[in-house]
This record gives sequence, C-alpha cells and structure tokens, in this order.
Amino acid sequence: MRAFAYLFAALSALSDRMAGEDPERGDVPGWVMVTVMTAALVLAILAVFQEAIVTAVTNALNSVTGAGG
Repeated sequence: MRAFAYLFAALSALSDRMAGEDPERGDVPGWVMVTVMTAALVLAILAVFQEAIVTAVTNALNSVTGAGG
C-alpha cells in the first residue's frame, strides 16, 4: 500500500507540474531577447571602437609577453 501512495504522489506532482505554472521554470523568450540584445550591443560597440579596442588589446598583450618596447 505504501508503494501505491508513493506512486500516486509522484504522478500527482507530475500532473501538477505539467498542468500549472511552475515557478522554477525560466522565461526562455526573455533570456533569448537578453542574449540577442547583448550581442547587438557588443557588435555596435565593436563597429564604432574597433581600432581603439584592437590597439588596447595589442598593447596589453605586448606588455604581458614582453614583445613591446
């Protein structure tokens, strides 16, 4: 009888999860929008400041590796 109670509880929890709103479930479209907007911002910043970013990264790498003057 105890096994039946466990099975019933598991099936009931599964039914509730499938039928109702689950507070643990994430907002997938929202996260997709955030990711796409972040990528768009990175591309916009890169398009405007590409030369400055490349120069800064090159200088930083040269100073770390000792390749710079």
